[in-house]
Amino acid sequence: MLPAIVNANLARGAFRLAKKKAIVKRLDSIQNLGAMSVLCSDKTGTLTNDEISLSHYLNCTGHQEPYVFHLADVNAACQSGDKNAIDSAIINFKLPDHNGAHKADAIDGKLQGRPLPNYQKISEIPFTFETRRSSCIVKYTTTGKYELICKGAFEETLNLCTHIQTSSGIAPLDTPHRLSLSHRVATLNSNGYRTILIATRQLTADQATLDSDALPALETALIAHGLLTFLDPPKPDAAPSIAHLRALGIQVKVLTGDTLGVALSVCRSLNLVVEVDEEGGQAVTGPELARLEGSLEFDEVVRRCVVFAKMTPALKGLVVLSLQKAGECVGMLGDGINDCVALRYADVGISVDSGAGVAKDVAEIILTEKELGIIVECVTTGRFTHGNTIKYIKMVASSNFGNVFSILAASAWLPFQPMTGIQILVQNLLYDISQIAIPWDRVDEEYLAVPRRWDAKELFRFILCLGPLSSTIDICTYCLGWFYYGIRDPTQAAKFQTHWFLQW
Repeated sequence: MLPAIVNANLARGAFRLAKKKAIVKRLDSIQNLGAMSVLCSDKTGTLTNDEISLSHYLNCTGHQEPYVFHLADVNAACQSGDKNAIDSAIINFKLPDHNGAHKADAIDGKLQGRPLPNYQKISEIPFTFETRRSSCIVKYTTTGKYELICKGAFEETLNLCTHIQTSSGIAPLDTPHRLSLSHRVATLNSNGYRTILIATRQLTADQATLDSDALPALETALIAHGLLTFLDPPKPDAAPSIAHLRALGIQVKVLTGDTLGVALSVCRSLNLVVEVDEEGGQAVTGPELARLEGSLEFDEVVRRCVVFAKMTPALKGLVVLSLQKAGECVGMLGDGINDCVALRYADVGISVDSGAGVAKDVAEIILTEKELGIIVECVTTGRFTHGNTIKYIKMVASSNFGNVFSILAASAWLPFQPMTGIQILVQNLLYDISQIAIPWDRVDEEYLAVPRRWDAKELFRFILCLGPLSSTIDICTYCLGWFYYGIRDPTQAAKFQTHWFLQW
């Protein structure tokens, strides 16, 4: 009956989770939910609304300039395949009209003295999580010129730039210009804005038509034109859900590809970190963590930090493995392609129904709605299921151990068989039938308050203590039959067997 009761218990847990908008793909993952001590979560779409909107299109002096937006718009439109959230926000953004002119400051087919983007796509360099940028090569139909337009994470893209577009023209990107841009981006990030840098490079026809494998080499000597900022506010239920998870004994760690400033801004609003994180060691970036890979310090940083910024998919997976090596039961919540490695390595992978297909394939739990509060319900249900499962195993194992101990004692003492085989079979059957209701049994609130894992030593101690204790009742029954009723002859065995069967 053990497999039947355990599977019924897990099926009951899956049914309860389905009513709470969580679909279970693997039944054993329910118990991992109850044992989870660390929840690693992506930021975008899990802690935030996943409603990214473009807020500013700034030139390098910090003023709004539509031309910067148009460069980004061309880049986003040239990206093939499904558009990511940033590209979608750019494409869906509408520039405000000024004085009745469409697309801000458009006069005689020009935008602030530059050609409007009437272009033909030549090729593209797709986004990767390692380079953190995407580029396209276009030919402007009005001028016949070829241009590479690069859009990417600020630091990575700025490192490819040698010049900057200023109000007085193109100038070398010297240290003052770099510091000015970096300070502006840091200020924007601290206010919760994600920033990307827009840069270009003029190409010859021969360069523009190079083989696709040679195109990444063209992403050098770029001209920085400006910044785009995006805002994705935290979910209203994120802060109370995180507080509830902490009350349940679960650490929450954020693994994101965003910059450290943006990640800290969101995490501060959710009370995940305090104001001195960067000095206090609660946050780390992917490049810093990658330099520690393979060392003991890597595991120490992973254990200590709460916010992990600029993380690649591989580094997310390494963080999960490091936590598991430290004895933690790790859950991973993510819905993007960059979360798949961590979802695969985690003890329980959690994705959402609107997430990437490959993320849903590797996850064990699928949330039908993007609500962090569902995770709290899942954890409670996991512990409830684990509690009832352990309850049955303890009862059956200790009872069987005690029965075996009693039969061995009776065999050494009595001159006849203490109970027939059919009596033992019927008794076990009746006992197991009585345990069918365990999946619907209640669990103490104290048991649900902390993570629960399989503990073989604790189970063994319970069996050793309670098993022989239950045998004392059987031995008392032997003494009653032997001394009080005087059943010592094998011809009276049936009376003794009936007496013990009724007591058992």
